[in-house]
Amino acid sequence: MNARTSQILLIGSAFLAGLVLFAGIILFVSGNKGAPGASAIGGPFQLIDQDGKPISDDALKGRPSLVFFGYTHCPDVCPATLFDISEVLRALGPDADKTAALFVTVDPERDTPAAMKDYLSSFDPHLRGATGSDKAIESIEKEYRVYAKKVPADHGDYSMDHTALVYLMDKQGRFVAPFSLKRRPEESAAELRKYM
Repeated sequence: MNARTSQILLIGSAFLAGLVLFAGIILFVSGNKGAPGASAIGGPFQLIDQDGKPISDDALKGRPSLVFFGYTHCPDVCPATLFDISEVLRALGPDADKTAALFVTVDPERDTPAAMKDYLSSFDPHLRGATGSDKAIESIEKEYRVYAKKVPADHGDYSMDHTALVYLMDKQGRFVAPFSLKRRPEESAAELRKYM
């Protein structure tokens, strides 16, 4: 084998290895476990909504959903994100009834159903809140690969460090992609309509 053939084989092997690595990264990021339609993000949950009624993953099936994790004492990211989601729901008009939007607390200690109801009254009425026991919240955080950690503050207070991603779920309750709110509400609404 001459030097040119060796060089071509080496370049071809490097390209193939890069292609395999790229495919692996895509599968990891998309959450595919190897089975068609399997997602590493999302799954069953049993929580309580802001009206004190049970809510489960069944509430996200049959229509596209936006799921966001946060807490009512959040100073900036959570209210800004919920405002943006509300603007998307407003831009959907009557089609907002064909979607679901769920705000899941990462702070069940303070976020009782009553606290969630009061907090969500400032946002679009399609937004539903979800809270529950520490164990139930830890379970849904695990299902959605959410990071959440209590951060002590002055005078015994605390804040929550948490994942600030909006999850787009399809009609089957499967994760599609992170949902971008960094565009006009009408553009986000048009994107959401594709999954109706």
